[in-house]
Amino acid sequence: LQVNMKLSSATLTSFVLLVSQASAFSTNNSGINAITRSSVPFHTIKSLSGTSTLLHAAIAPEAPVAEAKDSTELEAEDSSSKSYLDDGFVFGLEGSGLERPKGKVSQVVLEGDSLETKPYQAAFVSATLLSHAAFSFNAIATLSSMNGGHGALTLVQAVATIVSSWAVADLGSGILHWSVDNYGNGRTPIMGGIISAFQGHHSAPWTITEREFCNNVHKLCIPFGIPTVAAISFLAGPSHPMVSLFFAVFCTMEIMSQEFHKWAHMTPKQLNPVIMSLQKLNLTIGRISHAQHHIAPYDGNYCIVSGVWNKVLDESGFFRKLERIVYKMNGIESNSWKLDAKLRQKTLAGDYTL
Repeated sequence: LQVNMKLSSATLTSFVLLVSQASAFSTNNSGINAITRSSVPFHTIKSLSGTSTLLHAAIAPEAPVAEAKDSTELEAEDSSSKSYLDDGFVFGLEGSGLERPKGKVSQVVLEGDSLETKPYQAAFVSATLLSHAAFSFNAIATLSSMNGGHGALTLVQAVATIVSSWAVADLGSGILHWSVDNYGNGRTPIMGGIISAFQGHHSAPWTITEREFCNNVHKLCIPFGIPTVAAISFLAGPSHPMVSLFFAVFCTMEIMSQEFHKWAHMTPKQLNPVIMSLQKLNLTIGRISHAQHHIAPYDGNYCIVSGVWNKVLDESGFFRKLERIVYKMNGIESNSWKLDAKLRQKTLAGDYTL
């Protein structure tokens, strides 16, 4: 009887220990291996009548459980798996999978991209700009004919149209820059190449200064190319030559904005006196003005033709209002919000100031 009591006592003790370990497994998620490494002898558990098969199944897993990878391994895998084609990817920013190089180092982020102009790029850009010039001269000639050859009147109308187009182009460049910096990725139809180029620019701003002219501007010839100006001129008709002139100049300025942008990243020693004069006259975006855009979270100073609209747009909260509208419509957050939680909170609360 004493022997049986001792056995029963030992068995009960082993069972209690087993249950406590099973409980620890379920609450702490320490894994089945914690039980299998237990010091409880299996022959003692087996002595529990009618339960040996069930307990054996519980403590003897069919396959070993893989040990969890440490956090640094997971972060490395997550970083290396990201691509400019992925949704939500932010070029050159924390968590993007890219590192910002130190100093004036060029970095090409698109596979197959280069800094030299290729023949097809030169042909594409040349054809586009020559076409826009032809539309402009034809519009001025038509306008002169409509004015009965009155040169002074035609000159005033043409200059007024060109200046207004230049001003609106600066506004347009800001809206375009804001949109491609904050939304979309390399897979976005039509605009994917432009989006990846603009977002990639943040990872190595100096790269743009190494690009040759046609290589630098050719992507913008897609949305602002010949079909765009031709379609608008056709719809306006020959009786509205100033419309054709306006949009020919507008599209030319949008294409050239990328070159103006490049100049804004170059040092005075790299620029010729004519370009420096254009910057001083605020006819093209200046270095100091644009440098403020490259301060995280990249939420202002988007206009890159001349920058004349930047102060008005930033102080009025124009882009923050657009971001809130986009978010309310489809729930998509701007990249600026992803970088600055306080900016997101302020904007959603109706505070649009920077």
